[in-house]
Amino acid sequence: YIRNDITELTDGQPLYHSILSAVALSDGKLHAVYKRAKVEESVGEKAVETMRERGILRQKRCKGADDKLFFTTPFLRFWFAFVSPIFKGIRDGNYTEVKERWERHANEFTNLTFKELSQELLRETFKEDSIMEMSEYWTNDGLEIDIYGLTKSKKRVVGLCKYTNAKVKKSELSRLQELCVKVNIKAVIFVLVAKKGFSSELKSLKGEELKLYTLKNFKALVE
Repeated sequence: YIRNDITELTDGQPLYHSILSAVALSDGKLHAVYKRAKVEESVGEKAVETMRERGILRQKRCKGADDKLFFTTPFLRFWFAFVSPIFKGIRDGNYTEVKERWERHANEFTNLTFKELSQELLRETFKEDSIMEMSEYWTNDGLEIDIYGLTKSKKRVVGLCKYTNAKVKKSELSRLQELCVKVNIKAVIFVLVAKKGFSSELKSLKGEELKLYTLKNFKALVE
């Protein structure tokens, strides 16, 4: 039944399914999506426009870099990453391939979801000087900054999200600061969001210019 609902969204067109699966299992950059889906840019652009109009995809821009495509809901991303490409086997009761597929791609799938939730958390918790713009920053040569925001008072906020089973150390803050210097981002507030928390050294630096968040802070999104 879920498949029928999704087929209504996509008209069951193989072109749309190829592009959506490519978005689900890539970094979302347009040229990478079209290459993975094996479609020409002009054909892909028309298909993406249709899927944006239908509320399946959204498109983000970053100055000087390729646009990125994102799913509007995590479920649709899960479906086109792990179900749609191998639906026949799942339908026939063969779950080996979907389990193997999940094992290969679980980290990148959960990392993006964690990053998007982290961005929502900042929107919710920056009360006195609220977040007016929130996205991420990337370049075509692979540099990525998970959190790239601007507050009401025009303070630039940048951050990294770490969904790992190790505490985040000061070296991650240093790496983030180095990335900002490399691309000439004048950050005022640095943010680190970590699944397992932070080292004592890093926690000692917490203040107005360094915000640290762990899983317990995400309660703010459901209260």
